Amino acid sequence: MVKQLFLYISVLLFFIGCKDRKTQSTLSPNTAIAIKVNELYTKYGKSNEAVYNQPIPDDLFSPDLKKTLQNAINASKADIEKVKKSDHPDEKPLIFEGAIFSSLYEGYTAYKIQSMDIHNASAQVLVRFEYNMTSPTVSWTDTIHLVERDGSWKIDNITFDSIGNSKDLKTRMKEFVQSTR
Repeated sequence: MVKQLFLYISVLLFFIGCKDRKTQSTLSPNTAIAIKVNELYTKYGKSNEAVYNQPIPDDLFSPDLKKTLQNAINASKADIEKVKKSDHPDEKPLIFEGAIFSSLYEGYTAYKIQSMDIHNASAQVLVRFEYNMTSPTVSWTDTIHLVERDGSWKIDNITFDSIGNSKDLKTRMKEFVQSTR
């Protein structure tokens, strides 16, 4: 009796699992892209510690951006270790400072997807940010570039608003790696 019950539950869970995968693949491009943007700012929006403490997900970033981010993280971790082992371990190592996925160094207090422009396997998403911890409130718009690879949307770069000190995320990360050499 227990074996039969276990078999029925297993079959039921199998079909539920299949249904969930099918639902994921049938999402509209707008919904799938919005999920990726929200995942980015949920995981990495408030703190750079998340970049250091978890692996860079394959399903969120394009292979090129993932490689660029990983190179920057590795360079930062190597500099942290180099400073620890140096004659001056109290010096500050090269670490990510400020919000790396946003134009404003301080980060943001709110964001909203403003618009999406989807062409074939690429998309540009305008995201409106706000930082209200100062007076007056600071607002800006960054552009997230996504590519569709293997049926999934992935973030490929972020073009920063003119309030920032970098043109885009890939450039910022490559400049960071150069500064550690």
